[in-house]
Amino acid sequence: MRSIKQPGAPLAERIQWVEARGRAFSFTLQAGVPLLEAARRGFAAEGFAGGVLNFRHGALGPFAYVMPALSKTGENAAFYSDTFRPGGVTRTRLGSMTLGTRDGAPFFHCHGLWTEADGKAGGGHMLPDETVVAEPFAVEAFGLDGAMFTAEPDPETNFKLFGPMAAASTGARTTSRAFALRLRPNQDFAFCLEEFCRAHGIARAKIHGGVGSTIGARFSHGSVTEPFATELAVTAALIAPRDSGALEAALDVALIDYTGGLAEGRLVRGDNPVLMTMELVLEALD
Repeated sequence: MRSIKQPGAPLAERIQWVEARGRAFSFTLQAGVPLLEAARRGFAAEGFAGGVLNFRHGALGPFAYVMPALSKTGENAAFYSDTFRPGGVTRTRLGSMTLGTRDGAPFFHCHGLWTEADGKAGGGHMLPDETVVAEPFAVEAFGLDGAMFTAEPDPETNFKLFGPMAAASTGARTTSRAFALRLRPNQDFAFCLEEFCRAHGIARAKIHGGVGSTIGARFSHGSVTEPFATELAVTAALIAPRDSGALEAALDVALIDYTGGLAEGRLVRGDNPVLMTMELVLEALD
């Protein structure tokens, strides 16, 4: 399987996880409000301090983002591009967000694909402090009670990354057993989730959110993304038993690579290792 050498030594624990409770809900982001604050308000209205969300068609402006890029210093296996700030209103096609905390304040990690006002198709990593909701749009969220994604220095990748931490209950209404997960580098995305479910007695699970990166990508429809650095958003994902009874993860994703190439589809199981990180919430359906 493909692998990328990281600057730091790999930690023994390859899946960082916290068991919690949660609930799926939907809300509408308010226009004229920074995307981070609009998301925070939506979760807070349901009693949650954080969680994950997915969205389709939305409108952002002002808008700022970065793309994946090669590392100029060698201090990281890959890095970010300079900041892009397209004019006008950018129309999102899809996106996935993790809402948590960094340095004691709300923060998000959000990847998506979009079309800029001049018609240019793009994608990447949205910047929380420079992105504003231009028009109201709906999102599908999953709130967490008992866990929070918190950004901390990660010695393996030499980045400050979101990882799940145990958190005090907010008393929000919940409906499901949920696990906040962070997958560490150089392990297959699908196999990792399947093994986690087997280890925790989970017969069926739905993935909510899903923000991270893979080492290129191999899709079930035959398409291949060769450039190794990507920014990826999960668009739909289910882990369920097949006819044989064995658990299989069906992971539909969208990504942009560091050359600007866009790709969408279902990932091939066993051939899509994590590059830097993969954050998500796994909801047990059994």
